[in-house]
Amino acid sequence: MEHWVDRLVLEVDRGLRSLGNTLVASRSFPESTQVLAPEGGAMAPRLTEAERRHAGGLMRVNHVGEVCAQALYRAQALATDSPALRTLFEAAAVEEADHLAWTAQRLEELGARPSLLNPLWFAGAYALGLAAGRAGDAVSLGFVVETERQVEQHLEGHLETLPPADTRSRVLVEQMRDDEARHGAAARDSGAQHLPAPLRLAMRAAAKLMTTTAYRI
Repeated sequence: MEHWVDRLVLEVDRGLRSLGNTLVASRSFPESTQVLAPEGGAMAPRLTEAERRHAGGLMRVNHVGEVCAQALYRAQALATDSPALRTLFEAAAVEEADHLAWTAQRLEELGARPSLLNPLWFAGAYALGLAAGRAGDAVSLGFVVETERQVEQHLEGHLETLPPADTRSRVLVEQMRDDEARHGAAARDSGAQHLPAPLRLAMRAAAKLMTTTAYRI
């Protein structure tokens, strides 16, 4: 059995790499069928300065979401006593690490920076993940289902407002949306409990606060 000290060291290392943007994606950056813009490294219609700033703000929000996803899934994996669920959470965390690396790359391409509040977002999400895990596996899985449902909606909103010329960001968001849908479906199929309405509303309010703040800071 893995010693708890070893797991603690692993979690600290993972957290530092998440915050330091040093996680390496296991998959290549999603590719567009169109020729990419100079901001993405090739040739296509350039974004205006206003479009670039807006796309950068949206991508900063997505990057924050992926920082939180790392914290949530790692905490839930740590809290469960089920080897099967630990495997499920850790597999999802690997795909979310791809998202984190991709959004960090796209932020750099757009000349934008990550959120200055990432350590705060990470700590809060980790605490939520531990609390959900301690409440029981069914609740923890229900938390995943609701989180991913809200993330899907949030990404759909980004697809509606991203500049039409920013095909590189659009393809990235579409891939993230598809992955989040699979994570939610896997949690639902594993026995997720439907969360009560007050908790779902609280989660939505917290997400709104985070996304509004992260767009600017």
